[in-house]
Amino acid sequence: MVKIVVLRWGHRPQRDTRLTTHVALTARALGASGFILSDLKDKKIKETIEKVTKNWGGSFSFEMGIPWKKAVREWKAKDGIVVHLTAYGENIQSNDVLQRIKASERNILVVIGSQKVPNKFFSNAVSDFNVAIGNQPHSECASLAIFLDHFFEGKELTSSFENAKTMIVPLKRGKKIIRKGN
Repeated sequence: MVKIVVLRWGHRPQRDTRLTTHVALTARALGASGFILSDLKDKKIKETIEKVTKNWGGSFSFEMGIPWKKAVREWKAKDGIVVHLTAYGENIQSNDVLQRIKASERNILVVIGSQKVPNKFFSNAVSDFNVAIGNQPHSECASLAIFLDHFFEGKELTSSFENAKTMIVPLKRGKKIIRKGN
């Protein structure tokens, strides 16, 4: 099975903590197996994601402080591909870019920025694919969610997470949460 890891570039601790946390939570909930917060460390985000994974189950790696160039270089050296989500890329809906990504059958590093990315991110040296979720400005969290949903064809929405201590029981009305081992 293809492994997907999300690399977050350009995180600004004074401004982006909440959104970066949401991006990591989205990655985890929608089928990615890991997250890299490149270039710097933010222990609060790491603690939040590790706590969620411990309580809600599953396996999800979280790395931080790795220079983005090193992460990309090492990913490609292990025969992985890099998918850069950008409003300027090939539209995921109007052409076959997703089919080409899937056909590679290679592990995927999804790169998303929190601020304007340098032009080199669009080059072959960094990105194997530049993918747009629509060609309008929007949130990187939304683009990640849509990319993962399209990639996994909606199957990730019914995934169960191993070793979950907390689980939501879907109901027509109201809320029901099961907690184990408290």
